[in-house]
Amino acid sequence: MKILIVEDNERVARFVTRGLREAGHTVEHADNGRDGMFSAASEPYDVIVMDRMLPGNIDGLGIIAALRKSGNRTPILILSALNDVDERIRGLRSGGDDYLTKPFAFGELLARVDALGRRSVEGGAERVLQVGDLHMDLLSRRVTRGSRTVTLQPREFKLLEYLMRHANQVVTRTMLLEAVWDYNFDPQTNVVDVHISKLRQKLELDAERPLLRTVRNAGYMMCEHD
Repeated sequence: MKILIVEDNERVARFVTRGLREAGHTVEHADNGRDGMFSAASEPYDVIVMDRMLPGNIDGLGIIAALRKSGNRTPILILSALNDVDERIRGLRSGGDDYLTKPFAFGELLARVDALGRRSVEGGAERVLQVGDLHMDLLSRRVTRGSRTVTLQPREFKLLEYLMRHANQVVTRTMLLEAVWDYNFDPQTNVVDVHISKLRQKLELDAERPLLRTVRNAGYMMCEHD
């Protein structure tokens, strides 16, 4: 899933971001209300994790209310140190879908995020990606090639998801580093090539038609070959 975290506490944001990425999710982070509002309104996300108290002119509940008023229905989990019943009710009535108080266990946060993601899928959001006979179920995290199950590590799943979401488009190594590894440096690293090679081996066994193409001096493309 693609998840937005709006959290000004650097330690909490780093902790949650790392955990969600290790669970195989794509995560973006905003550390203030203004940037959080801009990201949530301009990019599609499966789930938003929203801090209740934020610096700037707009707090978490203000962002949620504005998003709901504009018709944005992305599931939102509110994080807050305010744990009395009235505050929880206020958060949910503002348009939040769930409310988790700080401090929290990461396992519980992950379970709540996954539950909101399932709710989003059941409500009609995209669930399956397909390129040729390759299918990726974003909810069950199952990948199949024809009748064959393809077993992937979390990083490989994230890499394949990005490639499939950009099917028939050339994606550069820099794009993959930023989207899958969150790197914006060291353009000479070969980590992309190594993972692409492993992914290709898993996707293309025996006489199966190749789907992942190397575009010389450009990058890679996921597509049905002629």
